[in-house]
Amino acid sequence: MMAKGTLYGVGVGPGDPELLTVKAYRVMKESPVIAYPRKRKGSKSYAYAIAEQYIDQREKEMLGLVFPMTKDKDILEREWNNTVDEVYERLSQGKDVAFITEGDPMLYSTFIHMMRLMQEKYPEVKVVSIPGISSINGVASRLGLPLADGDEHVAVVPATEEREKMKQALLTHDCVVFLKVAKVIDMMVDLLAELDLLSKASVVTKVTSGEEVIWPNVAELKGLELEYLTLMVVRK
Repeated sequence: MMAKGTLYGVGVGPGDPELLTVKAYRVMKESPVIAYPRKRKGSKSYAYAIAEQYIDQREKEMLGLVFPMTKDKDILEREWNNTVDEVYERLSQGKDVAFITEGDPMLYSTFIHMMRLMQEKYPEVKVVSIPGISSINGVASRLGLPLADGDEHVAVVPATEEREKMKQALLTHDCVVFLKVAKVIDMMVDLLAELDLLSKASVVTKVTSGEEVIWPNVAELKGLELEYLTLMVVRK
């Protein structure tokens, strides 16, 4: 029987192509299949845009995987199974597959579910994670803002409508990074004002990329529609 290929989860960093690691570059160069997430057929992805300049498409099979933006469990289960089967088809031919993802593959990444389902359905497949620089590290450097020092506590929190949980995160940590904050920006601005923390907050979209936008005055964001890849840092 032909040996199975290896599935690599490759973190390509937060946005700046120069923040791609040497190991990530090597794995992409050596893998005959480059898989990447996209919202719909025919579209690229943020991860693809970051890594594109390092990939010779004449030598690779570019496998765009569509992940539907829905909460319907039946649709999600069906499409996820189809996606894993599609990747396994290449692995079963002995081909290594590099699944590229922005940031780090083990931190709020699409690759996490890919890995779990692959291991569940096809446990014989070897899965390897190649760590990448996350948006959390990227925003700290861009703002010149230490996330934690000495005995300080830092939290990484997905921003949600659960106001009390967001409040407790702010009250109990020295620094909080709120991920994907765009959908609740109005609530977060009001909460910061309540806690007298507006001056301690910054908001950044697509950090380190060519499309990066930094808002040091978060109060002016109320009522605005922000990009999906937007985070907030609050440092007391």
